[in-house]
Amino acid sequence: MKYIAAASAIVAIASAKKCQQLTVPVHASARNGVFDIPIPATNVDTTNFFLNLSQQGANYTAAVLTGYATVSGDYNIAAEYCEPDSGPADTLQILTHGIGFDRTYWNFAPKNYNYSYVNEAVDEYGYSTFAYDRLGIGESSHGNPLSEIQALLEVDSLRALTVALRSGGVKGISSPFKKVVHVGHSYGSQHTYALTAMYPTISDGITLTGFSQNGSFAGLFLLGGNFVEANGVAAFSTLPDGYFAAGDVSAVQTNFFAPGMFDTAVLNAAYKTGQPVTVGELLSFGGETGSVNKFAGPVHIVTGERDIPYCGGNCLAAPTGYPNIPSTSKNYIPNAKNFEVTIIPGAGHGLNLEYSHPTTYASILNYFAQNGLSSNGTESAGGDGSGKGSGKGKGKGKWGKKHHSSPPS
Repeated sequence: MKYIAAASAIVAIASAKKCQQLTVPVHASARNGVFDIPIPATNVDTTNFFLNLSQQGANYTAAVLTGYATVSGDYNIAAEYCEPDSGPADTLQILTHGIGFDRTYWNFAPKNYNYSYVNEAVDEYGYSTFAYDRLGIGESSHGNPLSEIQALLEVDSLRALTVALRSGGVKGISSPFKKVVHVGHSYGSQHTYALTAMYPTISDGITLTGFSQNGSFAGLFLLGGNFVEANGVAAFSTLPDGYFAAGDVSAVQTNFFAPGMFDTAVLNAAYKTGQPVTVGELLSFGGETGSVNKFAGPVHIVTGERDIPYCGGNCLAAPTGYPNIPSTSKNYIPNAKNFEVTIIPGAGHGLNLEYSHPTTYASILNYFAQNGLSSNGTESAGGDGSGKGSGKGKGKGKWGKKHHSSPPS
C-alpha cells in the first residue's frame, strides 16, 4: 500500500530541530477478541468493570471472551515528526506512548515545561523522531471501544507505520531511513514487544520503558486510576461510552508519580492533558507479552524503581536469582543482543515527567548509541561515553535545579 500524509508546514521548535504535524493514513487488520459484555455506560458500570478486571485469582478477560473476529479498516494516525535542522538522520526513533497519555508524552511542553525526550534525542543526539497518537487515542482515528480499539489492531497500525517510515512512504518526510528503532512507554512498550515478537526483523533495536513482564501488579494500576466514564469529563464529552479517564489528579499521581520525584505543576498538567483508555484495550492488553520473542537486536528495559503497574511499587523486590523484576524478561527474549535493564532510582511509572527524566533520557539514548544505533546508524561514543560528544542528561529549561536525577533536597 502506498502511504500518503497530509503535513503542516515545518515549524522550528528549537534552535537545533524542526518539527511538523502529520496525519498518516494506514490500513490495519487484526484478530480481535469478541467479548460478551455490554459497554459500560455509567460510572457504576465502569467501577464494576474495573473491580471484575482486577479481581485476584480470576481471569475476567477469559471469562467474557467468546471467540475472535478479524477487524480491518483504514485509519488516520496523528503524529509529530522532528529532525535536526541539518536534515533527517540515518536512524529514526518511533515513539509509542502508554495509557493516560498521547504523543505529547515524548515532547511534554505545556506552559513551556521542559520535559522533552524529543528535544534531547534530536537536539543533543541528532536523531529523527516520530511520536504518534495510538489508534483510538488523541487526534488519531477512533472506533468502537469494545470490538475495534484493541491491542493487536493498534500493534498492526504500528507495523504499517514502521514499514511506511522505513521505506520513505510518508509524504512530508523527505527520505527513507537506514535504521529504525522503537521506544515505548508502558502500554506502548507492550505494543513494541508484541510488534517485534510478530515481526522479528521489523526493528533494529528496542527500548521498553515503564515495563516488565510481571502482570501480577496490574490490579494496582486499574484501581489506583479511579477510572470514570470519559464522556463525563468536559474534554471528552463527544466520546462514546466505553472510553475511561482518570477520575482525579490523585489517581494520576498514584499511577505515574513517585513520592518526592515530581513538581506538582507537572502533575496537574499531566492530569489536564491526560488521555482515556478503551474497554477493549483493557480486555486485550494482557496477551501482548506472554509469548517468547525471537527478536535478535539490542533490547533495553528502563523502569522506575517505584513503578506501580509493572513492579508493584518496588522493582528491586525480585525473584531469587534476579537483580530486579524487569530483568526476568531476558527469559522471554533469549536471542536479544546486549540485553540490558536500567532501574531509575526512586522514579515511578511516568518516567518522562519526573525529576529523574534527564537520567532516563540519557540511559535510552546512550544505549542506542553504544549498540550501533546512533543517529548516523553506527556505534558512536563521545568523551563521556554518550553518543553526542559532550555532556549527557543536562537539566535545561524552566525548572532549573528541579531537573534532578534524584529527589530535590
